[in-house]
Amino acid sequence: MQYRHFDRWGFDTSIFGIGCMRLPVIKSEDGKEQIDEKQAIEMIRYGIDHGVNYIDTAYPYHDGQSEPVVGKALKDGYREKIKLATKLPVWQTKKYEDFEKILDEQLQKLDVDYIDFYLLHSLSKSTWEKVKKLGVLDFLDDMVKKGKIKHPAFSFHDEFDVFNDIIDSYDWHMCQIQLNILDENNQAGVKGLKYAGSKNIPVVIMEPLRGGKLANVPQDVSQIWNKYSMKRSPVEWAFRWVYNFPEVAVILSGVSNMEQLKDNLEIFHHATPNSMTPEEQKLVHEVQTLYNSKIKVRCTNCRYCMPCPSRVSIPYIFSLYNDASMYDDFPAYKDEYKKLIEKGKDASNCVQCGNCESVCPQSISIIDHLKEADEQFKRVL
Repeated sequence: MQYRHFDRWGFDTSIFGIGCMRLPVIKSEDGKEQIDEKQAIEMIRYGIDHGVNYIDTAYPYHDGQSEPVVGKALKDGYREKIKLATKLPVWQTKKYEDFEKILDEQLQKLDVDYIDFYLLHSLSKSTWEKVKKLGVLDFLDDMVKKGKIKHPAFSFHDEFDVFNDIIDSYDWHMCQIQLNILDENNQAGVKGLKYAGSKNIPVVIMEPLRGGKLANVPQDVSQIWNKYSMKRSPVEWAFRWVYNFPEVAVILSGVSNMEQLKDNLEIFHHATPNSMTPEEQKLVHEVQTLYNSKIKVRCTNCRYCMPCPSRVSIPYIFSLYNDASMYDDFPAYKDEYKKLIEKGKDASNCVQCGNCESVCPQSISIIDHLKEADEQFKRVL
């Protein structure tokens, strides 16, 4: 296992951190999914036994089941071997007292005395403004003094300008951002990674495989990867691009079975920064260009087109359409489109009023693209 140094805090973390959002599941008698506790605990402990020392969970993962299972996995001396991260569900807070109430519940569920990294979960402009007004920064300071948390942090899903504002607003001990070969310039992006690094704030990376989509690649993408003399799986290429950045402290991987875990352990055995050659970087650029060429609608999700008077979920439909096109896999997204149909929010409800096109900053032919998306999805329904 390769390790990165948290310079400000004087300890090393494994470059591979186990994300506990996609643990193995089984069906209960009533047909609902629940974590396969035995297998999940075995996997977490196997990872720790093989060098992983960073475990990430959150209040809502697996409908609240993740934290208790992680807590059980950390019994028998495993808690002392790792840094534990969990997250405050900021959307559930309405007053200052809610912060510590939820934290105490998490400490009980995890059955630990303190959290190493406590993150404000999935901050955006709106949630950041909300919790800031509720006094969340004072809460973080107070919890550090009480010893309930060691390091205040946040995870992030919004644009760079918002990220920049949050970074500059507090003495954060760490931040967590989404980054992968397709999100180089999305959300915080590489620009945010570099900015946090310039302020000596360690960065933890989530979604390095974009929810697993970069693992099972279309044939034309696979052909590009296979041009390189050293054969690597798409998973290894995706991880390699991320761990090449020296500012990255930990890369989270949400492993769902032992095979994935062992594969990740092998990949991260070689995870050193600044290791990609110019030829490798050129290859990644080819893959990025190919994926981008598959995007059907250049929608930026600015939402100027919303609300639609006919209730059509325009940006979401375009997001589904683009993803299905990029990964050449419309069947994988048909259930999401079916839900829109059931709610009366699918593209077929467009009455071509043109309100959306008149305000679109990108001058997108929204009506035509909605027709295309509807036709494509209904072919697989």
